[in-house]
Amino acid sequence: MSLVGPSGSGKSSLLRAVIGLQKPLAGTVETGLAPSEIGMLFQDDALLPWKTARENVALGLIFNGVEPPRAQEQADVWLQRLGLAGFGHRFPRHLSGGQRKRVALAQVLAMTPKLLLMDEPFASLDAIVRARIIQEVATLVERERISVLLVTHDLEEAISLSDCVYLLSQGPRAHITHDYRVPIPRPRDPVRARMHPAFAPLYEKLWNDLSREVDRDQRAESTV
Repeated sequence: MSLVGPSGSGKSSLLRAVIGLQKPLAGTVETGLAPSEIGMLFQDDALLPWKTARENVALGLIFNGVEPPRAQEQADVWLQRLGLAGFGHRFPRHLSGGQRKRVALAQVLAMTPKLLLMDEPFASLDAIVRARIIQEVATLVERERISVLLVTHDLEEAISLSDCVYLLSQGPRAHITHDYRVPIPRPRDPVRARMHPAFAPLYEKLWNDLSREVDRDQRAESTV
């Protein structure tokens, strides 16, 4: 599932409320999951610069009571699954942006979350690296059967990755204005999904609805 909306629509605040980092102003957030069953991948990686890739991935496992040697072994397994075999000894400053993103993803997935929250996690990557990592993430979450709530400004990304897309209004009291079902079957390649006959019509509809939200916000500002 993806959340898209104008700037200032509170999408990131919603993710923080889901994971328990922020209290909602009203109502409740119910996932039916324990906090340990929810993982979050941020736009900027949260790797500790004084720890190696292996140590960063193992950190959450150790916090959860896994013995350090076993945590290190599991970290190596996840680094290998994400194409970073042999990189476990490197510090974040010695890794490329794409490699750091893979380490951050391994760090989250090693905790075997049932729900993965992603806050524009690919925005800082260049186009080629971004496309490859999006494909890797899509394959992993389908294989591991992980539910995902993605916040993104990229409409193509939202459609190609999601089964449902929700459009939020402008903040501060943002609300869902539209929801869309993505009629593209799974298993799904996010790149090839953009060639599916249903992709372009859905993109156009989403774009038009989002443009109306932006225009509505600009008209509201002009009357203040």
